[in-house]
Amino acid sequence: MKKIAFLFLFVSLFAQSQQKWKVDLSNPKATLYTHIYFLMPEHYDVEKSSATVKGMEPKEAQLIVKRIKEVFDGNGLIIDFTKVPADPDYKDSLNIGTNTLEYAKHRYAPFPIRLPEIYIEKSGQNWYFSEETVQNLDRIYKKTFPLEFSWFNEQFPSFFSTSVKGILIWKPVSVLIILVICVILYYILEPVMFFILRMFQRMFFRKISDRNTMTILHELANPLVFIIILRFVKSILPSLQMVELNALLITGLKIAETVFWIVMVLKLLNVVLNFYDGYKPEEKTKLDKQLAPILSKVLHAIVILIGFLHILTVFGVDPVTVLTGASIGGIALAFAAQDSVKNLIGTMVIFLDKPFQLDDWIEFGGVEGSVERVGFRSTVIRAADTTLFQVPNSKISEADINNKGLRVFRRYTTELGIRYDTPPELIEAFVQGIKDLIALHPSTKSQSYNVDFISFGASSLNILVNVYFKGLDWGQEQESKHILHLGIVRLAAALGVEFAFPSTTMMIEQFPGQSSLAPKYIRDQAEINKKIKEVSDDFNDREHRMDPNASTLKGG
Repeated sequence: MKKIAFLFLFVSLFAQSQQKWKVDLSNPKATLYTHIYFLMPEHYDVEKSSATVKGMEPKEAQLIVKRIKEVFDGNGLIIDFTKVPADPDYKDSLNIGTNTLEYAKHRYAPFPIRLPEIYIEKSGQNWYFSEETVQNLDRIYKKTFPLEFSWFNEQFPSFFSTSVKGILIWKPVSVLIILVICVILYYILEPVMFFILRMFQRMFFRKISDRNTMTILHELANPLVFIIILRFVKSILPSLQMVELNALLITGLKIAETVFWIVMVLKLLNVVLNFYDGYKPEEKTKLDKQLAPILSKVLHAIVILIGFLHILTVFGVDPVTVLTGASIGGIALAFAAQDSVKNLIGTMVIFLDKPFQLDDWIEFGGVEGSVERVGFRSTVIRAADTTLFQVPNSKISEADINNKGLRVFRRYTTELGIRYDTPPELIEAFVQGIKDLIALHPSTKSQSYNVDFISFGASSLNILVNVYFKGLDWGQEQESKHILHLGIVRLAAALGVEFAFPSTTMMIEQFPGQSSLAPKYIRDQAEINKKIKEVSDDFNDREHRMDPNASTLKGG
């Protein structure tokens, strides 16, 4: 019982002390509390509240303090007195005033982000609302309350004074009217905004005019219209004087506006990237075409991050604090994800330096294959046996890359071994015939090739064939080899040249009545030339009937 009695005594004393609050201007907290306390309905005394304004006539000072309170209420701003300093010598190092460049002055702004122009400052031993606040108050008030109901109040006083269960009826009616106006504005502004966007599209992107573009323009017009409507509602909301709801509603409107801005910017990015992807595709490399989806992911992430940081400022977080936190967080994230950052930098290096293109056959660090895709983090390479390698871009950017896809020609070298008993004139004819076949082959570089009798092997006379194929695709190269090999085989068969293979030949005296086992070679030069011409003509005819580009298998 003693505890309960003590509790009642404490509450009563506290209530009496609150009721007996006197004008106190000794520190920022006391001045702001004096201003608000004597404008509350239960303690209303505007004369005492006007003591917070210095050097003004009583009526002007009273009007000023009431308007400051209305500006606070209209913007849904409620002073948190637990955060207001009670130090009589408090100094603000953030330079609240807009007309001075001096720092660390005796001043305090209750809402430095939302209303930096309304603040108090020390004059002598007391704290008052600043001269700058008084000078700018009319402009701030008109900005807060662009729509005044004074004329309507004078014309319909009974309507504006009628209340139901303590709620003035004109406020919900006004809300309903505003909602109807918003719907009407949407149906008016949406086609207007689409028409404006359509004009810009025709001015700057005249060549683009398809159904997809029209859909995109409608998608851009919608968030723009919603942003305009939200700003209209946000500007008119303080005039309804719904003090209890203004803080919540204004915060919600600002968050919604930020979300619509994010949506609009993301859609605009999609338009720009689609335009980039479709603009002069013949001038873009395969790697350039791969850049659009990667840029899309990076830019989308940046826009969403900026929007999130802006939403934090809506909740009263200092933008400097947000940027500082973002910077520190970015550094911490960079240290925590060094590999990801290195891969991102590697991706940028690949797109800037362009050491290869998509479908190029590259070789580095034990990996060899065709480049299929360059991603945000890694590059996908498909080997000749269709195996997929996913290599981090940081390693690729630092590697020594052999880009076989950049070769002007594909070099092919082989050695042909013919029998040791082949006559010299036939060797010469065989070599010349191969040269003729290479010259006739449409997929070879006819100005650069080598066909020469180069060495004596263990079991054969070796002829070097060195050619350069024009087709850079692996499948085309194999088809070109096939055509050349068949021509050489037919030439050898026509001339009677036999290919050697590792063997041991035992020479014995020829028995009477037995024919020699040695092959009979053509030695007549006219016959040799005739055979070469026949094979060359046949090779030329066959080649024209075959399509060396028919193969689609790619490789290196």
